[in-house]
Formats: sequence, C-alpha cells, structure tokens
Amino acid sequence: MVWMAAFIEAVELRKVYHVGKIEVPALRGVSFSVQKGEYVSVVGPSGSGKSTLFYLLGGLTRADSGRVVIDGDDFAQLSDAERTRMRKRKIGFVFQKFNLLPTLDARSNIYIAIDIAGTNGSFDKAYFERIIGLLGLENRLPHRPSELSGGEQQRVALARALINKPAIVLADEPTGNLDSKNSEIVLNMLRHSNRELGQTVLMITHNPEAASYGDRIIHMRDGEIVAPEKDPQWTGHSA
Repeated sequence: MVWMAAFIEAVELRKVYHVGKIEVPALRGVSFSVQKGEYVSVVGPSGSGKSTLFYLLGGLTRADSGRVVIDGDDFAQLSDAERTRMRKRKIGFVFQKFNLLPTLDARSNIYIAIDIAGTNGSFDKAYFERIIGLLGLENRLPHRPSELSGGEQQRVALARALINKPAIVLADEPTGNLDSKNSEIVLNMLRHSNRELGQTVLMITHNPEAASYGDRIIHMRDGEIVAPEKDPQWTGHSA
C-alpha cells in the first residue's frame, strides 16, 4: 500500500468563544484528514461545531490550539497575507447565505472572484460556459440578486466558488435554504466538480440526504467527532 500525505489535515483543533464571562467550547480537539480528490461530508446538529470547523479549515479564523495543514502548508505558520494568498489560490467557498453583492448582476458576481484572485480578468471561457450550463444559469446572468430566487442565488455563489478552478471547495450548508430541486442541482454540481474536475470537496451539512453525496461522512456532536451510532439525529447511512 502506498502512503499518501493528507491534502487537508486537522490536528487537535480547539476553539472557545466567550459570551460575557461564559466560555462556550465550539471545538474540543477535532482531528481528521482528507485525501486529495475526496468528497467528505461533515454532519451534525446545530451547535455541533461544524461551521466553526469550516471557518478554521478555510483560514477565515484561527484556532485557539491545534493545526490546519493544507497541501503541506500549516496555516499557523503563515502570516495573514500568506493565508489570504492561500485562500485565493486553492480554496473556493460556498456559504449558506450566498454573500452576493446586491449592486452587481449575476455575471459580475461570478467575475469578481477572478478579480480578487488577481488573474487580471483572464479566465477559461469554455470552462465558465460549462459551469453556467450545468447550473442552468444561462438566462439569469444579467440579473441582480434581488431578481433571482434563493436557489438561483446559491447557484451563482457556487459558480463564483468554482470559476478559478480551486483545488478545494468548502461548502457550508449549501442546500440549507433551498428547495429540493435547487438542492439537487447544487449537490450534483459539487459531485461533478469532484469527480470530473478532480476538486477536493468538504461539505458541512445537517441534512443526511445531502451528506450521502459524499464519499465519506464525518459525524460531529458537541464539538467532537463521534461515531454514527452516537449521533441520535442521524437518519442516513455512512459511506
């Protein structure tokens, strides 16, 4: 058997939030690894710590202790500027609340990711058209977010996350606000980006049906990774 270094590695991650004088532990020593090209679902009820994990893995916030290593680079050893460059270069983010700019149309909301990445406006037009076609957005590009349904807004957000061909896609509850039709479109696109484009996908979700799209499922509860049988809210099956 050939040993392979983990592409994403979390080592003893701990994070505590302070509400007044009260300490609220969000993560209690979480460790796991993800191989390049895997599609991993992280499931758990509200308050399990999965969204905190998302922000730590994306370098959007720092752990109180522990390490996050992305493709050999330890976030704790990087400056803020280096972490920002890492995110631009390797990670595409999909948020539950879409985070689209209200004054821009759908096309510009996607293009802005290219500008932020510093590619001087250059991109693969055929790749862009392929993503737009798979997401069914061909006729929605001239519209601003206020003129789009919630499902359409999430599909635009997903296109924005994928446009720079990131090695890693981090998705936080990408179907949390969607109906079944739009959920299926988003989940199929994530699976396509993983299987056809070779992107590593880590998806945070509380939905067992959405989680089943992954190759592997990690269960969280009370800031820790638990076995499926110890998660009373789990009604799906573990891959």
